[in-house]
Amino acid sequence: MNDIISINNLSKTFGDVKALNDVSFNIKKNIIFGLVGPDGAGKTTLIRIMCGLLKSDSGNVEIFGQKISENINEIRNSIGYLSQRFSLYTDLSVDENIEFIASIHGLKDYKERREELLKFTRLTKFRNFLAGKLSGGMKQKLALACTLIYTPKIIFLDEPTTGVDPVSRREFWIILSNLLKEDITVIISTPYMDEAERFNEIALVDNGKLLTVNTPNNIKAMFKQLILEIVCNPIREAYNILRKQTSLEIQLFGDRLNVAVNKGDDETESLRELLEKNNIEITDIRQISPSLENAYIHLIKENYETA
Repeated sequence: MNDIISINNLSKTFGDVKALNDVSFNIKKNIIFGLVGPDGAGKTTLIRIMCGLLKSDSGNVEIFGQKISENINEIRNSIGYLSQRFSLYTDLSVDENIEFIASIHGLKDYKERREELLKFTRLTKFRNFLAGKLSGGMKQKLALACTLIYTPKIIFLDEPTTGVDPVSRREFWIILSNLLKEDITVIISTPYMDEAERFNEIALVDNGKLLTVNTPNNIKAMFKQLILEIVCNPIREAYNILRKQTSLEIQLFGDRLNVAVNKGDDETESLRELLEKNNIEITDIRQISPSLENAYIHLIKENYETA
């Protein structure tokens, strides 16, 4: 059996809000697994339950074949958790933060491992900087180094790149990819579809419900239609016209529309004619490959139609 985590019929409610609704799936060993969805989808709740920081209302989670509700103390030293907010000590240096976390876990011979992690996260020359003086990206790398100092088998990262600059985000992904060489399983949540493309497998979630679990490529392949991308102005008016006067699935992305059409149907000219008749200025219409975001929005629509 290659599964390291098994989630079975997990539900959690906060007041009137159903944060998780009968969620079940497995996570394989030694992969980067993504929990993908917008704010409020249930990602943080799910991670906190898997880490034993929150109790579910029903269902269970098994890690290494053990239920966390019964064996969390045995499991805890083999997992690491990096929360959304930087939670280390801002008045301690990089070195001191790592040393402090090592001491909490009872590690005595940690210095060689610390040197490896500082090099690994490219923080060696910043080791004497106070954590509070680091950039957002460096803080996240320090938090990761502290998480890895006691060599967990699984690490959970809750939206680690939110608010981090693009360069630091790329460096962070390189570091995470290299963790697989250390036989570490990475579970990471993100609202960003471009990040989700990097994962080995992903779970798409929305409003506490699991939409699907698969590889990014397989999820995109589930989208059986073609996408026409329309760049036009005014974009909002064009969106409303197509929603009202066609039965096509329309998705709005910034300054462009994505229109899902059946394979073999050439809707280009009819859509152009409809928009121009309504005084919409068209810059471009072209066929593009379905994106993960297209597939995600389509799955949400399907979920609501069958609910």
